[in-house]
Amino acid sequence: LGGITNKPFSISEGYIAGCGTVAMNPNNTIFDAKRLIGRKFEDATVQADMKHWPFEVISDGGKPKIRVSYKGEAKTFYPEEVSSMVLTKMKETAEAYLGKTVTNAVITVPAYFNDSQRQATKDSGAIAGLNVLRIINEPTAAAIAYGLDKKGSGERNVLIFDLGGGTFDVSILTIEDGIFEVKSTAGDTHLGGEDFDNRMVNHFVQEFKRKYKKDLTQNKRALRRLRTACERAKRTLSSSTQASIEIDSLYEGIDFYTSITRARFEELNADLFRSTMEPVEKSLRDAKMDKGQIHDIVLVGGSTRIPKVQKLLQDFFNGKELNKSINPDEAVAYGAAVQAAILHGDKSEEVQDLLLLDVTPLSLGIETAGGVMTVLIKRNTTIPTKQTQTFTT
Repeated sequence: LGGITNKPFSISEGYIAGCGTVAMNPNNTIFDAKRLIGRKFEDATVQADMKHWPFEVISDGGKPKIRVSYKGEAKTFYPEEVSSMVLTKMKETAEAYLGKTVTNAVITVPAYFNDSQRQATKDSGAIAGLNVLRIINEPTAAAIAYGLDKKGSGERNVLIFDLGGGTFDVSILTIEDGIFEVKSTAGDTHLGGEDFDNRMVNHFVQEFKRKYKKDLTQNKRALRRLRTACERAKRTLSSSTQASIEIDSLYEGIDFYTSITRARFEELNADLFRSTMEPVEKSLRDAKMDKGQIHDIVLVGGSTRIPKVQKLLQDFFNGKELNKSINPDEAVAYGAAVQAAILHGDKSEEVQDLLLLDVTPLSLGIETAGGVMTVLIKRNTTIPTKQTQTFTT
């Protein structure tokens, strides 16, 4: 949360993570709303995610809704409504800190979010009673946080590698004298820490089955407790080469004590970690740049703390040092707060000459005869932009 005195505040729209009570009441604890927002129920990723979630997701006219029971009654919520609850909480936090009402907000989204996901995120803000001044891309916001104090250091090509809990973005920007020009962006709106957790959970489910001939997947509370332990172990493995898991009475009175090495964790996620290099290559191609032309590689998002991810990226750039000067958890919110200040007319020297030139991440077009998509605006076109073409019907 980036709050600036009485100016608009900014929100980096993260996860609906139920803490503390999660393991106690998994069916009623909603998380991962960002993986549902703006998607259809039939979406292959939604169907795959549903296998991992302890809460129930149903279809309402093709739109996913989360069903939980509240005070003995079944209640359903759209992902936008769940996100709005988090935004409402953040609004209250900002108001308590500032001592005044907050209505304006800048909300960030993964750069690779499509129009439906962006609109749904905007709707979340409206439900929370916020006036959403702008939706901005997360890696772009992080670049602002990184480049704000780099004035006067000439033109720099910066690659932002943003691997979070559920999404992954790569953006290449050219920064010079307060002008932030996005050259290209690529990514995967369904890759992040959650997926690495899933691999570890599956690994231990198999181990439990081998040792005790029992299937943990039949018990949502046991699965949730295991997931919480796995996430903790994953964090430990970023600084240690081994992590232990100790869960008392996990299932049918069985205490589950086990351990995992960093090497095994890397093995379980080898394909996922490797796949992060594809958007890096794609964004370089689209920016028409060679890897040697990148001056700074900036890490954003909690999952960039994973040593193997850092090693793959550093090896790709022939051993070049990675930049870890900004806080990977806070950079996006910080950059969004700067954008909020600018939109509010802040005249301070730090931000007055700042210009942001972003791009549309996906090609936009219309369906023409034979179900063919005719592209009107190509991906990575600087926005705002306008394109017209006449079609006969």
